[in-house]
Amino acid sequence: MFSSSILLQILACALYNNWWPMLSALMYVLVPMPCLFFGGGSTQFLITRDGGGWIDAAKFLTGASAVGSIAIPIILRHADLINTGAMFIEFTSFFIFAMTVLCFHRASLDDEW
Repeated sequence: MFSSSILLQILACALYNNWWPMLSALMYVLVPMPCLFFGGGSTQFLITRDGGGWIDAAKFLTGASAVGSIAIPIILRHADLINTGAMFIEFTSFFIFAMTVLCFHRASLDDEW
């Protein structure tokens, strides 16, 4: 599913001959980084209330990256740097990416995997 999200990113750029939408692909790289660095590769820390300074920082960075993934296409569209169609393709790409992350989170919670 992740590869189809990246494919939609490239498609949004190629269809409209504008590579500004790839800016939001940077956020797709940044979203899992707090889990890797502060959570030990697990998404378990995102649903717990306890934590410390690093866990809270990881939650904040994950949220900021997720909001940035939606905000970047909106800002680019408002600045007339991308077309409306490219913006909607970016939203579809983000939806697929979010579903991929949720499936990974669900699979990591199951002990049978």
